[in-house]
Amino acid sequence: MQTSQKHPTSAGIHLYHQPVQGIDPYTHYQILQSNSCHDIHESGSQGTNISFEACKEQYFTLESSPPNTGFIGCDSPSCASVSSNRSTFSPQASQSYHSDQHHSSDNTYGSPTSVHSSADDSYELKHKLRELEISLLGPESDIVDSCHCRFEGGLKGASPSAKYNWDHIAEMIPKLDLNEVLIRCAQAVSDDDIETAVGLMNNVLAKMVSVGGDPIQRLGAYMLEGLRARLESSGSLIYKALRCEQPASKDLMSYMHILYQICPYWKFAYISANVIIGEAMQNESRINIIDFQIAQGTQWLLLIQALASRPGGPPFIRITGVDDSQSYHARGGGLHIVGKRLSDYAKSCKVPFEFHSVAMSGSEVELENLMVQPGEALAVNFPFVLHHMPDESVSTENHRDRLLRLVKSLSPKVVTLVEQESNTNTSPFFQRFVETLNYYTAMFESIDVALPRDDKQRISAEQHCVARDIVNMIACEGPERVERHELLGKWRSRFSMAGFLPCPLSSSVTAAVRNMLNEFNENFRLEQRDGALYLAWKKRFMCTSSAWRCY
Repeated sequence: MQTSQKHPTSAGIHLYHQPVQGIDPYTHYQILQSNSCHDIHESGSQGTNISFEACKEQYFTLESSPPNTGFIGCDSPSCASVSSNRSTFSPQASQSYHSDQHHSSDNTYGSPTSVHSSADDSYELKHKLRELEISLLGPESDIVDSCHCRFEGGLKGASPSAKYNWDHIAEMIPKLDLNEVLIRCAQAVSDDDIETAVGLMNNVLAKMVSVGGDPIQRLGAYMLEGLRARLESSGSLIYKALRCEQPASKDLMSYMHILYQICPYWKFAYISANVIIGEAMQNESRINIIDFQIAQGTQWLLLIQALASRPGGPPFIRITGVDDSQSYHARGGGLHIVGKRLSDYAKSCKVPFEFHSVAMSGSEVELENLMVQPGEALAVNFPFVLHHMPDESVSTENHRDRLLRLVKSLSPKVVTLVEQESNTNTSPFFQRFVETLNYYTAMFESIDVALPRDDKQRISAEQHCVARDIVNMIACEGPERVERHELLGKWRSRFSMAGFLPCPLSSSVTAAVRNMLNEFNENFRLEQRDGALYLAWKKRFMCTSSAWRCY
């Protein structure tokens, strides 16, 4: 386990976890559907199991250090923030002047719960913030009017003379709405009202959040860490340093596996893409699949198995796996581990197979790295990965669109895209904070129904696999912010400009995903709209799956 550097900080919430005894080690991956094949044992109609090497668990900490009365200087815009190149759903710059509209004409199916992401809701938000001020300070307080004026005119540059009675506010914590307090704190951070932000963090939020609480309390703990990290990164008031210690590779695999088992998001991506690719390649004798987030390669075991029983014999399959440093860390080694696993499995199924490794981030990939061979039918898979590519708001190179044009030049038969249905790419900080709060509230609720609230495996999985993404979205800007989600409407525009047309999804794709969802809570819903599949938790769309072909 790596050792993180400790920084002097002020008092604050402690997000910590002690080693937990008696947790079963990670021992297997679940395969989503099954046909008979060597070394696979049936486990009912829903799935099969493949066993890999077991490993023990360790834990890292995400916590505050002991109090310190001094301040810390910060030269780098991201010196205290945690940057991740892996999505929560991954199985492993300056902002633009205009933010994406959550309910755009290209995407009329944005989340109904993201009530603060549109300019049309600003009036309502002001009233909610004013209600919060009244609940915090009391309707007779002179400070309420002062705060109201600052909401109307902007907090930045306002007089800092107004003081809060934090002792009185602390007594009112049981009556306060955590969601509203988080939004009020983010507004203060956005407007450089450091006095209010620090007061809310230390005196209110620190006492309301908990990594072992209900969904909003758990999410609030990580949102608070993001706000503190952002303050430190901005060089304003340095009083809290976020420190994260990377878990050992075998532990990260175990944490990811927990979420893989209790949430349908990865299985949604795997099943939908596999059925789409399988249908597109049903008459091809030589297949090359370029996977831009190969991770453990688990997705392709199912497809190899299905193609092994194809009438007339299996095709020759070549899988090109693109790697990144986080996948390397999660596996505990390079792409040769994935190649050997897939090769051994294909051999057991009597499928001719070849693996080609591209050991680099997707944004670094060039044509010569892919080594596409003549006579191959090509499929390209983007599973929760394109949102990591910097676009025009980050870099003039615009790797997000460059990569799509590169793929178009290869003339693939089909391209599969699975992405989170969230709008955090070019949104200004405050809008992005509210969108993140709305989106991850739904995610934490969906996790909450799967395991007991005090389950230590769930707590660790959230800390190691989700918290870093949240902190990255809140605390980081420019190239340091790698979590940059876009709605399907925006992806449609990007694919269209790159020379792609949408492929209608067959009823087989929908049926396969619906069958998988039978394993999960009934509040998960599936909708097919405009040729794409939307996976929702209650009324909130969480992710989409779509297919594309060249003009």
